[in-house]
Amino acid sequence: MELLDAFKWRYATKKYDPAKKVDQELVDKIVEATRIAPTSSGLQPFEVFVISNQEIKNKIVPIAYGQEIVADCSHLLVFAAWDNYTAERIDNIYALTTTGREQPADRYKDYTDRLKSMYLDRPAEVNFAHTARQAYIAFAFAIAEAASLHVDTTPMEGFLNEDLDKLLNLNEKGLKSVTILPIGYRDEANDWLVNLKKVRNPKEKFITEIA
Repeated sequence: MELLDAFKWRYATKKYDPAKKVDQELVDKIVEATRIAPTSSGLQPFEVFVISNQEIKNKIVPIAYGQEIVADCSHLLVFAAWDNYTAERIDNIYALTTTGREQPADRYKDYTDRLKSMYLDRPAEVNFAHTARQAYIAFAFAIAEAASLHVDTTPMEGFLNEDLDKLLNLNEKGLKSVTILPIGYRDEANDWLVNLKKVRNPKEKFITEIA
């Protein structure tokens, strides 16, 4: 399927068929799309939690304001961003980079020093806002890859972040939840949105061309 056609096919699924599970091979592809997504300075300042445990999904339902799609979906992806930048986190990523590229360990020292000078003196909440934006890039990649595989998704921000962080022990890992993504297969007979027309702003209002 052409990617644009896949985007036109997908919608924010409102009812999942809990009996239909996404094959692990497809889940792996969706998650891999998040792993290889671009991020600012290649820092990849977030992690993705893939939850298929039904008990955990059930516990997240009240955290997500009672939205049953969290329990009924096949897998729930949780995107959790670094709570702050640290010298160690920056150095670890670039140590991985130089090792993977078989480069000298100090190859990017000037650059990492500049990153540290930019980030380390900023308030933690400013840095978290930045890491969260990077997580959203990967979030979009997951939605796109799922659509290309004809796997349904529901982008969600409607949940109590601090409660989810506590449930998943994210604070202990220096992480904060940003957004969640149920994946699975639509229950066409019971999803009120499935047959409604996708409506967006017209091109003439949405796009401004500057030649």
